[in-house]
Amino acid sequence: MPWKARDQQEQRYELIRSMMRREQTVKELSCRFKVSRKTAYKWLGRYRAGRLRGLADRSRRPGRLAGRTSGLWLSRLRQLRRRRPTWGARKLRHVLGERYGTAGLPAVVTWSRWLKRWGLVARRRRYRRGPVVLGQGLRPAVRNNEVWTVDFKGWYRTGDGQRVDPLTVRDLYSRYGLGIRLLTSQSVREVQRAFCKIFRQFGLPERIRSDNGTPFGGGGPTGLTRLSAWWVKLGIAVEFIRPGCPYENGAHEQFHRVYQAEVVPQPARGRRGQQQRSDRWLRFYNEERPHEGLGMKVPKVIYDPSQRRLPPQLKPWTYAQGWNRRWVKGSGEICWHGQRRFIGEAFANDYVGLKPRGTGRWEVYFGPKLIGELLENDSANIRLARYRRSAPAR
Repeated sequence: MPWKARDQQEQRYELIRSMMRREQTVKELSCRFKVSRKTAYKWLGRYRAGRLRGLADRSRRPGRLAGRTSGLWLSRLRQLRRRRPTWGARKLRHVLGERYGTAGLPAVVTWSRWLKRWGLVARRRRYRRGPVVLGQGLRPAVRNNEVWTVDFKGWYRTGDGQRVDPLTVRDLYSRYGLGIRLLTSQSVREVQRAFCKIFRQFGLPERIRSDNGTPFGGGGPTGLTRLSAWWVKLGIAVEFIRPGCPYENGAHEQFHRVYQAEVVPQPARGRRGQQQRSDRWLRFYNEERPHEGLGMKVPKVIYDPSQRRLPPQLKPWTYAQGWNRRWVKGSGEICWHGQRRFIGEAFANDYVGLKPRGTGRWEVYFGPKLIGELLENDSANIRLARYRRSAPAR
């Protein structure tokens, strides 16, 4: 309430006295003390219930918290955790439920939250680093289909409010725009379908260059996702620009700027109409718009489709004699010596090869790509390879 600087309780009492004298209406008193009529009646009710003590400030904390954990359960949890310092929230909850019953028993998530708040959660084991693979830096393209650049231009809405995510693909050497696909999401399945159409039309490139964002790049050391691992399976090398360095894919960013300026400001009403409008603009970009980097030629004069065709079906990887081959489950794990070892979800539903490198040590490959090391004495994950590349070519 907008009371004056002097004691609030004194002002409330003065308001109550004026209301009880009935010298002015409640509306007039509310205007005078700059409070609402509802607030004036509230303080009158509190005064009648508790006299002057009723005019003091009260705590704003709710009287009852619906999700509040019982202090008795917290005491039981702390005592059991002290006796079993290596147990996690799931085991602790199971034992407490059997001992005291499940009535009012908090969930596992609640137990985990309280253990973290008390600082009783053991730190996860840090896995030792795997081999370092030094790759070549980004190379300029000197012929058609040597490097394709791909990216998502920022999403926008069509005239009827539909959100579209433009997937753009371009040949680096000829500046030829291979496709602009307005997708409804950036899911791997939808992006893979779009690439299948482009591959059938223009063939396969030698390399694809992209940023590290989804669905192209992942957070692991190898940087591969299910989409980029599929590219590797097709025999396409994958190049990632460095994080925070969009200028390494600057030609593609320039392509986005032109599309933004000439197509996005006045979109068609629906996604289908905007796709047709984008296709018309792409034909103009390829066949009529001259490029200074090409000596004022148009990309269509220079570009020729690739002779490498998209295979109708991909076969599982095969490896050299003497290697061990293991199937990667949908969870990204393999079975090795009776234990589950996590490889990576990007390599699911295919074989990885284990190359012996000494007693109790194997290098793990996904086709030709080294993805890490597997040591017999380790548990759970493999030691993932770390890919580093030299400075960009100038």
